[in-house]
Amino acid sequence: MKPAERTEGEAADIATRLLAWYDRHARRLPWRVGPAERAAGVLPDPYRVWLSEVMLQQTTVAAVRSYFDTFVRQWPTVEKLAAAADDDVMRAWAGLGYYSRARNLIAAARAVAAAGGFPDQAVALTKLPGIGRYTASAIAAIAFDRPEAVVDGNVERVIARLFAIAESGAEAKRLILAEQERLTPHERPGDYAQAMMDIGATICTPKRPACALCPLNDDCEAAAEGRPEAYPVKAARTARPTRYGRAFVAVREDGAILLRRRPPKGLLGGMAEVPGSAWSGEHPGDDEGSPTKLPWRRVAGKVVHVFTHFRLELEVLTAEAGADVPAPDGAWWSAAEDIRGEALPSVMKKVIEAARPGATLAKPPGPVPSGRRHGGGRSAA
Repeated sequence: MKPAERTEGEAADIATRLLAWYDRHARRLPWRVGPAERAAGVLPDPYRVWLSEVMLQQTTVAAVRSYFDTFVRQWPTVEKLAAAADDDVMRAWAGLGYYSRARNLIAAARAVAAAGGFPDQAVALTKLPGIGRYTASAIAAIAFDRPEAVVDGNVERVIARLFAIAESGAEAKRLILAEQERLTPHERPGDYAQAMMDIGATICTPKRPACALCPLNDDCEAAAEGRPEAYPVKAARTARPTRYGRAFVAVREDGAILLRRRPPKGLLGGMAEVPGSAWSGEHPGDDEGSPTKLPWRRVAGKVVHVFTHFRLELEVLTAEAGADVPAPDGAWWSAAEDIRGEALPSVMKKVIEAARPGATLAKPPGPVPSGRRHGGGRSAA
């Protein structure tokens, strides 16, 4: 039966069967209040819901778990997070990527703390830094049980298959949202939203979906066609441009590494990095980006890192510095035992590892003996 032909009763039946499935099979997640707990009167913590949703943007549940646990141990409430130093939050976030989220997280925490708590309506939630339509809908539904249509990547896939939505891009998103709005029940909308997410994550997976186990199999147009993997229809991808740059890893005799802070705004804003050239479509000149006069040598290979909108290729140079070499203005020497705790984005960890294997891992390597070369054969590309 096509979407337009489905009655309100049939839409309600879909939600009812989905919730019954969720009551039996809900994933146990550290930020979630499960259906049994909720039935017993336990309410979700808006802070934990918000924190998890921000962390989960463009990231997997598996990647987020340890970061979430670290955050709630260090900052168990939004008020504690609001009072945290920016650098501490950025260090705790390092590795999750999309660092504008961390800056917005700090700003939103301070706004919420100043207001005395989270607003419980999606429209009001969108006024907070870093909270768009999806995140606002998710918080309103999951934390406050508002009947908001929540559409993440998992839900997009479920709805696109359920209704065999043949469009792609913006038109597909519009149709998917409309169908989710129609299906979202007024009773238990938060559990319904999480049930849709769980179906997408565990059954209606991108490849080889377990259609036989799906409680919505009899309603699914894509399953009826026998080609669920054909949905959602993907828009044509545009090629990512490549940018080039140079990165300079200076290592002092005691193992300290020269770092500087990126500008607060823009890509990787506020994060730590080794000095280097600008990233552009042209290869940099030989001296471009060099922080100080040292006997620089090239590390074999290139470091390649793919961002959302471009591919970055970095040439890495390294040099040993004497104990008396001062840090240039705006830079500092990060001790060997401190480097792994710096707010380094993944690309900079790759760069440092290319020149100084093991430097960013749990146990720092020992000091560099005077005149000794290191890292010449390692490529993090």
